[in-house]
Amino acid sequence: MEKKKSVIAQLFDYAGNHKYFTISSWILAAISALVALVPFYYIWRIIKEVVEVRPDFSKATHIVSYGWCAVGMSLLAMFIYIAALMCSHVAAFRVQVNMRKAMMEHVMKLPMGYIESEGSGKIRKIVAESSAATETFLAHSLPDKSVSYATPVGLIAMLLLFDWKIGLICLVPAVLAFLMMGGMMGEKMQNDMKEYQNALDEMSAEAVEYVRGIPVVKTFGQSVFSFKRFKEAIDKYEKWTITYTIGMRMPMIGFTTAANAVFAALVACSFIFARNVVTDTFLYNILFYIIITPILTVTLMKVAYAGESQMIVKDALNRMYSLLDVEPLKEASNPQNPKDSSIKIENIIFTYDEKKANAIDGISLDIKPGEHVAFVGPSGGGKTTLASLIARFWDVKQGSIKIGGVDVRDISSADLMKNVSYVFQDSKLLKMSILDNVRMGKPDATEAEVIQALKDAMCWDIIEKLPDGINTMIGSKGTYVSGGEAQRISIARAFLKNAPILILDEATAFADPDNEIMVQKAFANLSKDKTVIMIAHRLSTVVNADMICVLSAGRIVESGKHDTLLAKGGIYDHMWKEYKKSVNWKVGVTSPNEARTYA
Repeated sequence: MEKKKSVIAQLFDYAGNHKYFTISSWILAAISALVALVPFYYIWRIIKEVVEVRPDFSKATHIVSYGWCAVGMSLLAMFIYIAALMCSHVAAFRVQVNMRKAMMEHVMKLPMGYIESEGSGKIRKIVAESSAATETFLAHSLPDKSVSYATPVGLIAMLLLFDWKIGLICLVPAVLAFLMMGGMMGEKMQNDMKEYQNALDEMSAEAVEYVRGIPVVKTFGQSVFSFKRFKEAIDKYEKWTITYTIGMRMPMIGFTTAANAVFAALVACSFIFARNVVTDTFLYNILFYIIITPILTVTLMKVAYAGESQMIVKDALNRMYSLLDVEPLKEASNPQNPKDSSIKIENIIFTYDEKKANAIDGISLDIKPGEHVAFVGPSGGGKTTLASLIARFWDVKQGSIKIGGVDVRDISSADLMKNVSYVFQDSKLLKMSILDNVRMGKPDATEAEVIQALKDAMCWDIIEKLPDGINTMIGSKGTYVSGGEAQRISIARAFLKNAPILILDEATAFADPDNEIMVQKAFANLSKDKTVIMIAHRLSTVVNADMICVLSAGRIVESGKHDTLLAKGGIYDHMWKEYKKSVNWKVGVTSPNEARTYA
């Protein structure tokens, strides 16, 4: 889609035939605006008749009929405007639904690595807030904008109809206000709106991270340091808003003053045209202008807010397209099925950013069916990246990864997911029942199959203490599970899926000692007859692996069995010694004998 299209044209792309509801809402809103001016004419007729018949008010025989006409036209304008809003809301909801569908369908095709790197929160914010902004714009701002355009037309006709000289003078402040508003609504305002949204997003993200980290902050007493990034985001937002407010102060004062200066124009008209002689005709006209001109001020304000709303929508659309412009993974043109669960990696190169060093730099590796391989090494060495490439969270830049003799790019996404189970470091459960959470691994699974998977994953002790067993809703009525328990339930998904290749990404990281024992037992059951790739920092979990690969700077620098690597005296040997030290390290009070020895 071309981004050079107008905001309306871009929104109409998602409206389908419902765009005619939007067009109808504009027409109806404009008609309601013109009809809403008619009651002021009848009010003027009432005042005119009262002035003409004074002091014998019994001759004012048309006041009641004029009054009912004013009421009737007001009600008619209201009903027409309600009809306009009904049309605009029907179209707005359809556009919002279609936009969300388009974004979510696109997100489902995006690389899993992109979702992980960007964060589900940021993507959810784009999907929810971009569509919400367009709903508000279409449902309310556009009908109001139509009203704000139709009203001046009707007003100008009425202002010039009674006394064109007074009408022209009353329009002078309106013209000045329009000119000042145009100066505020230019390209600079659009850029300012984008910066505002960026500053607000950054501050909101830091606030969420700070709140989430409060338990750790309190535990380690790092309140001042942890608050630093949040404070910097607040300061940045404060600096931007103050600078922006100061910059907009004079234009906004000028616009507001001009928009409300109509009464000053009327006072000037009274002095200029009355010239100490107030005729009945002049009195009628000046009274009419006193009644009608406040609408001009309200209309100018609506135009200003409609312009601001359009800029917000434009920024929301740009953020939406930033998501839609991300290239999805290409589906295989001629899909093939893997022959077995072997994995062959041939001289692959991968980088997250073309300007930075390769995250994976020329790795080759053969993994036989049913073999258990461990990836270890220093942080940032490429362990998770390599595992993610095997599951095709990203596509390699060079080289190839084959599963069962078939390049992963030649396997359909659905078949690849059937062949690979990935247990993440931080497993998440959705706000649904345990049954439905586990059934995500195999949507057509029976309840009996789910129960068996939970038992195999060592989860039955969790189920027994929940109020409604496997039908317990996670997150409802204060029902939550610990990180280790959530990990075991996610392992039950993998049991149910029963894929021949299993990737475990530091899967015991958030488990307490008791849960870790249960998780390890679950993994032992799950790993039988499967090709397993495990990423681990706790080296005790990989000593029995068929092959241990030590990754550093995107390369495999050592590989072999546990004893073989220790005998080499290389990086793995050093890591093992450091790991043993950390395991044996204890926190406690030094004994008196030790104290005397050190003294």
